[in-house]
Amino acid sequence: MSLDLITKKMVSKPKQLFIIDGLGALLSAFLLGIVLVKFESVFGIPVFTLYILASLPILFALYDISAYCSQANKTPSLLKGIAILNLLYCFLSIGFAFYHLQIITTWGWIYFMGETLIVLTLSLLEYKVAQSLRQKVN
Repeated sequence: MSLDLITKKMVSKPKQLFIIDGLGALLSAFLLGIVLVKFESVFGIPVFTLYILASLPILFALYDISAYCSQANKTPSLLKGIAILNLLYCFLSIGFAFYHLQIITTWGWIYFMGETLIVLTLSLLEYKVAQSLRQKVN
């Protein structure tokens, strides 16, 4: 299914993106803050870095809950906001991966690249839906 087709479907139920994003954020926080910490030697990312990265998705999940409960006319701006935050999170994650270049393992790279691909796709979807909603209003 193409991103354009998904965008068209999500325009009719844009607040569902906040639920999807929030659940994904909680999953990321769990994986980073618990699973990867437990297997630090397998992934090669220091615990302190994992805790920093795990804390951000928790904040994003709170944003998503707040956005979901907000008025519908604010949805395009809030979707754009979380899309930008997700994009910045991707840059930070990859930045940390390169910062720890000497110790990160192949499994660490696989995790970060996979998470980044998923979050970038979601961010692009959120942004496209926000743009479509704005065009619909105008």
